[in-house]
Amino acid sequence: MEALNSIEEFKASPEIRGKLSGYGIAKSFHEGDIILNENANIKAIPIVTKGSMKVMRTDEDGRELLLYYIKAGESCIMSFLGAMHHETSKVKAIAEEDTEILFIPVDKVGSLIKEYPEWLDYIFRLYHKRFEELLDVVNAIAFKKMDERLLQSIKKKSEISGSQTLQVTHEQLANELGTARVVVSRLLKQMEDEGLVKLGRNKITLV
Repeated sequence: MEALNSIEEFKASPEIRGKLSGYGIAKSFHEGDIILNENANIKAIPIVTKGSMKVMRTDEDGRELLLYYIKAGESCIMSFLGAMHHETSKVKAIAEEDTEILFIPVDKVGSLIKEYPEWLDYIFRLYHKRFEELLDVVNAIAFKKMDERLLQSIKKKSEISGSQTLQVTHEQLANELGTARVVVSRLLKQMEDEGLVKLGRNKITLV
């Protein structure tokens, strides 16, 4: 139960923590590893115990868009919903950094909801948070210019990693924002000229 006990954000009673630790299977992933693919069968619900992962959506042309991040103490609500309705995954989850995850088998999720109201409350709180984040994505695409979206994305990555310096390529940022690499490179150079960031080889530092 050590992994769950070390997560301040995971506010649950010792009893349910013990249940989850007993049911769960712990796995480790390196940065960039695919944790869940689109259209894959959902056999377990992931709870991030260390690190973070990003959730992406891909269109028919292969273009990707970052939907939200999942940090330690959180889970993927899309996995919950897919598992409860016996559907395949509609999103792709990728390790944003070296990450540890506790996978709870789908067949245990229903019994946990019946036994522990706080588990259901945890799911609803996640749903509310993810819904607000998805609204932010929609608002950004509809109303914000690409330079605003890019700067917001860099700041969010900095918040997630806890560092002002990010090891990230222009291609990665472009994929997450659903745009072209040349657009990101041009905007980053503009931001550097404005004193907002400092650029290095596969590295961006917030000033």
